[in-house]
Amino acid sequence: SPEREASRPNLQEFQLRPQEFRPTLNTEPFSRFFLSHPDSCHRMQVSRNGRAQTLSSLCVMACSRTCSQILGLSLGTTALFAAAANTVLLFPNWDVTYLLRGLIGRHAMLGSGLWGGGLMVLTAATLISLMGWRYGCFSKSGPCRSMLTALLSSGLAFLGALICFITSGVALKDGPFCMFDVSPFNQTQAWKHGYPFKDLHNRNYLYDHSLWNSVCLEPSKAVIWHVCFFSALLCISLLQILLVVIHFINSFLGLFCNLCE
Repeated sequence: SPEREASRPNLQEFQLRPQEFRPTLNTEPFSRFFLSHPDSCHRMQVSRNGRAQTLSSLCVMACSRTCSQILGLSLGTTALFAAAANTVLLFPNWDVTYLLRGLIGRHAMLGSGLWGGGLMVLTAATLISLMGWRYGCFSKSGPCRSMLTALLSSGLAFLGALICFITSGVALKDGPFCMFDVSPFNQTQAWKHGYPFKDLHNRNYLYDHSLWNSVCLEPSKAVIWHVCFFSALLCISLLQILLVVIHFINSFLGLFCNLCE
């Protein structure tokens, strides 16, 4: 009927051209949510006007910060273990008299596990953790400043771990410092302190366990003490180097996502 035709709305008046309707999305609430809940990054996908790429960058940034927190805690833990292992090497058989008499090997006295794999790595781990939690001066740090701090902390930790790794390898190669009988060398019975396994060119004490209890006379079980704790330092420093490499890659990804944002 004519009355019904007159009451029908004109759809052309409500028709919008595509360029007139451009929905916008404010990503600031999403940024705050993803940075505070990094585990929820995979639960929401926004695919309108290319915003998915921006939110993906935010997710990677949040995961990068979480990774920095974990790496900082892991490096700090390994630094404490390295310091403890080097400290134990100063007291063979839990006896302090050897340290007081100066009868400790130069590798243990060098203390690479204390100041190298210990203090230097612990300082770098503290910086990495502060970057992950955004404490203090890192709360509003820019991408370039964060990358510079990441490079400095990675270099510091890498240098300390590398020094500890090299020192532990040389210590295992030279053998323990102990008192041994030099009569097989000069046909006169005499005891002295030194590195008896350093002159054994045709035999490797690490594989020949029969030498462990027959060469070193004092302290008892010096070879086992030396091999166990320097092997622990070697493994700890190798793990620290691996964690530093992961931190460098994580920092590079965080910088890339900051630039994308």
